[in-house]
Amino acid sequence: MRIAYVTETYPPEINGVSLTVARAVSYLRGRGHVVELVRPAQAGESRGPGDGEWRCVGWPIPVYRDMRFGVAPVSELAGSFDASRAQLVHVATEGPLGRAAVAAARRLGIPSTSDFRTNFHAYSRYYRLGLFEPVIKAYLRGFHNATDRTFVPTEHLRSELSRAGFDRLTVVGRGVDLERFSPSRRDRELRREWGCVGNEPVLLHVGRLAAEKKVELALEAFRAAARFDARAKMVVVGDGPRRRALERAFPEARFVGVQTGAALAACYASADLFLFASESETFGNVTVEALASGLPVIAFDCAAAAQHVVDRGNGRLVPPGDDQGFINATCMMLAVERIARGAEASAAARRSVSAEDWETVLGHFERKLLETADDARRSRAPAARAA
Repeated sequence: MRIAYVTETYPPEINGVSLTVARAVSYLRGRGHVVELVRPAQAGESRGPGDGEWRCVGWPIPVYRDMRFGVAPVSELAGSFDASRAQLVHVATEGPLGRAAVAAARRLGIPSTSDFRTNFHAYSRYYRLGLFEPVIKAYLRGFHNATDRTFVPTEHLRSELSRAGFDRLTVVGRGVDLERFSPSRRDRELRREWGCVGNEPVLLHVGRLAAEKKVELALEAFRAAARFDARAKMVVVGDGPRRRALERAFPEARFVGVQTGAALAACYASADLFLFASESETFGNVTVEALASGLPVIAFDCAAAAQHVVDRGNGRLVPPGDDQGFINATCMMLAVERIARGAEASAAARRSVSAEDWETVLGHFERKLLETADDARRSRAPAARAA
């Protein structure tokens, strides 16, 4: 099948969406599909077609200056889809480029699918834009309902969006690289760099350091837990607009910046407990990466954690909104449960995602894309015969 795959973020940009998109594009091409990637041009790149891509102008996102959104006229996108003889348009992001791509697909009568990737309406609460939350949700509903199918990562999110008026929703989860993210990546030398000389417990946070991630809560939980075990260490992986403020407020934590590949895998495996305080995720790839690395997870009962974390089994689940409960769970895990259940919880963490390999997840995604294209062809055939 010939697929136009539209995204406003792509490596070398580092975020969950860009990395997942790159993996999906690679998988589909490896399966023999012709995939034209449509995205904003990055620094030093030319615009227009070339090397299996069509690149448009891009502009920095106001609250995420290191990321971009794309802008392209519907007519230009329609021309690109027509020239590449696209049989399906898949839109991975919900910005201006994605919206124009959906309109271009409709103009040409090409079926389209979309990913619900980011809770932008929820983000508004963290940037003093709460009044705009209904407007943003209405935009997202209109965006996705204009496509033939919308992919969501969890059954919980499917139910939530269905109640909000989103149509034609299909659950396709997120995979995890079980070979890369593994307890076997534990690195004693890295732990020494973190100041560990023995079995000091290391608490870890991985993710963008931005308001909607609630990193402060994870750090406050560590600070409270350290009163029960003064040996405890806190490592924060990632970067973002809140980094400098967090470093000033929590000098006892170690901020190591963005890590990728084997270095990131070693960070996960060399820690002992994963703290993830975000409530704005549609999924949260870091949750399954931590579990695959054998890390018990403390998180709110939503997104990937709701699907993969078993309370008091491979971590702790806290009711959404209960910030004190998150702090209490961290203290209990460090002060009591880690000693008695550490090895058991680590093994349970790994088992909980052992079936979530990318090959299985992307195979399901591919079948649904083919099904969407086939349904569209069948629905058009009677109309064509009638004409």
